[in-house]
Amino acid sequence: MATPLQIPAEHLPRDGRFGCGPSKVRADQVAFLTANADVLGTSHRQAPVKDVVGRVREGLAQLFRLPAGYEVVLGNGGATAFWDAAAFGLIERRAENLAFGEFSSKFAKAAAAPWLEAPHVVKAEVGSRAEVEIVEGVDVYAWPHNETSTGVMAPVKRVHADAGALTVIDATSAAGGIDFDAAEADVYYFAPQKNFASDGGLWFALVSPAAIERIERIAASDRYIPEFLSLQQAVDNSRKNQTLNTPALATLLLMENQIDWINTEGGLSWADARTRESSNALYEWADAVDYARPFVSNPQHRSQVVVTIDFDDAIDAAAIASTLRANGIVDTEPYRKLGRNQLRIATFTAIDPADVRTLIGAIEYVVERLG
Repeated sequence: MATPLQIPAEHLPRDGRFGCGPSKVRADQVAFLTANADVLGTSHRQAPVKDVVGRVREGLAQLFRLPAGYEVVLGNGGATAFWDAAAFGLIERRAENLAFGEFSSKFAKAAAAPWLEAPHVVKAEVGSRAEVEIVEGVDVYAWPHNETSTGVMAPVKRVHADAGALTVIDATSAAGGIDFDAAEADVYYFAPQKNFASDGGLWFALVSPAAIERIERIAASDRYIPEFLSLQQAVDNSRKNQTLNTPALATLLLMENQIDWINTEGGLSWADARTRESSNALYEWADAVDYARPFVSNPQHRSQVVVTIDFDDAIDAAAIASTLRANGIVDTEPYRKLGRNQLRIATFTAIDPADVRTLIGAIEYVVERLG
């Protein structure tokens, strides 16, 4: 068996975790978790655990500059569970889904539930993004702030369509890393294993008064809604700083420390500048070399938290990723279903821009020697 190429120490990042989820967890988060270990294994209906939930909700409200009347709601399960919950308790009749990658397409499938009218799905080729089409009868317009599978970013901008139509944004890989105006969405939902550097198992949402009213109205109707997927249950429990079922407490503690770190450093604008610095370094490098290029050709569509870089056919991106992994630089492989000769590199808030610049040197070193 051949000995893997050894990358010199000067080309090795201090932390080699560049995965798009689960993401790098900072050492301070682990220390915080250990320091609060006495809360682990205790009742989630009692004050110590409810206090943790309350601090996370308050921290998110501060981070996102929560508009008046909006609420921070959380529930069991990740964004996948939220898609089904939305089909039961948020979409009244019909959704429009912008589909330009794996995860946006999955929400579109969930919105095709048999008790709803077929969604209006606007598709775009992978590597680009779809645009909203105003359609009569649509009461939810949904798309991702950032498509994790492809590295495409879309703006968060309220859709002014039929009276009462809601704008619903999947923010799992964007939340905490990309600045935006929360008032431009009725529901901005996410799981915490990306920019919040935590584990999965929970979803969070910034929910407008109009969305709360929609949730309450559907819950009061004769529509069958499983208790686990009830958004009304999530709202009611969140107001008590709890979840329907036992929450992943370690996830909440890791998230609490990350939120405090971002807020202390300068909030969402600081996180936005940090992820832009990292992603711009990668895009500028890919534009400058003759053997690679950004997969997302339109600079206005490029993500600042998930960077996808295509390589010429003569360069084996899988061999690059394998060599990086053998040297402790992990999870740079492309999204498994995309099937492209590329690297996918997370530039989430926890990832140090200096490590991203060092990573570029490591890639260059490997390309030069593997040819």
